[in-house]
Amino acid sequence: MKKVFVSGAFNVLHAGHIQFFRDARALGDYLIVSFPPADLLWQLYDKKSVLEDSDKLALLHAIDMIDEVILSTDADKKLSFKSAFLQCKPDILAVTTDDLYMDAKRELCAETGAEFVVLEKTAPEGKQTSSTQVLERIKAPAHVPLRVDFAGGWLDVPANAIAGEYVVNCSISPTVSLKEWNYRQGAGLGGSGGWSVLNGWDPVHSELGLGVGWQDPAVIAETGACVWKSGRYPELDFKNTGAFLKGRMAVFDTQIKHDTPGLASLERNFSKIAKAARVARLGVLQQDITVLAVAVQLSYQLQLEEGMLPLERIGDSLAHKYCGGGHGGYAVYLYETEEARAEALASCPDLYPVEPYCRTFGKDEQVPWEPCYVERLRERGVIR
Repeated sequence: MKKVFVSGAFNVLHAGHIQFFRDARALGDYLIVSFPPADLLWQLYDKKSVLEDSDKLALLHAIDMIDEVILSTDADKKLSFKSAFLQCKPDILAVTTDDLYMDAKRELCAETGAEFVVLEKTAPEGKQTSSTQVLERIKAPAHVPLRVDFAGGWLDVPANAIAGEYVVNCSISPTVSLKEWNYRQGAGLGGSGGWSVLNGWDPVHSELGLGVGWQDPAVIAETGACVWKSGRYPELDFKNTGAFLKGRMAVFDTQIKHDTPGLASLERNFSKIAKAARVARLGVLQQDITVLAVAVQLSYQLQLEEGMLPLERIGDSLAHKYCGGGHGGYAVYLYETEEARAEALASCPDLYPVEPYCRTFGKDEQVPWEPCYVERLRERGVIR
């Protein structure tokens, strides 16, 4: 009888583990699975066990291709299973290609005469899942804000980053969820970043994979009015709650779908973009909407120079610009007072109020639009 031995934390059992067990079992006649108990998992790997040891044992025993389950008890990060391995005397030790301690395991096999086999990680169906991805999905919030950007857009794209410059933005409510999304698609409000956060994906990696920048997932996860350092990855310079913007922001639905990735390669005046961002940073630092409005208007002039269509002035606005760089979607409008915004909202059916959003520690809240604006969204065909 040929015995096959595998080890791992198996902290969250998923389809990838099942495939690994299936591939390992195919190497021999008898599969032994070993895992460290909860206290050792924490001691050696700084991982909290999701399941009680008894639960994990019961689940592993219930899997048909597993013949024996044994605990790893050695206080050795690389070979916590060594005593169990020597006791079982298996013919094969199987690992996956991403095993962190492959050299130590190969040496153990050389010492004991066991065969060392490296298995490719294969997904049974769809894309490969990891325990980390499952845990991130569990921890993902049920509701997230979207965002408006004030200045510095494109300086969050790694290829365009300028040391010492900034990207300035603010997360906004109403919030969105996987089942309730009361904004038009292709909106320029960071929706793809919000979708990534809600699904527990790595949002920054997802956005950079689209060939755009990291500012959307960064501010959506951070919340508040944020100033970021331009660079390869998000680094927060400072933030505040954005309370100085309450009652003074609105977004205008241009009803034109934007396409940021498709326009990422256009030539732009990055020095002027950086100048606008420095002004915006000052506005957030001083919590002064009039200074921030200067930066927004500077950014808008650059958008016009790039070829974006002119936006209409709606009410007595201080400034306005397209959200994002996709030549469409929503545009953000700033107003000096709540009364000025209210007059503008009454005059334009495609204008909607938004508020700065800053999540209180541990709070995951749904923030809807008022019923009158939800009805307006239905009338305009944005939602059903």
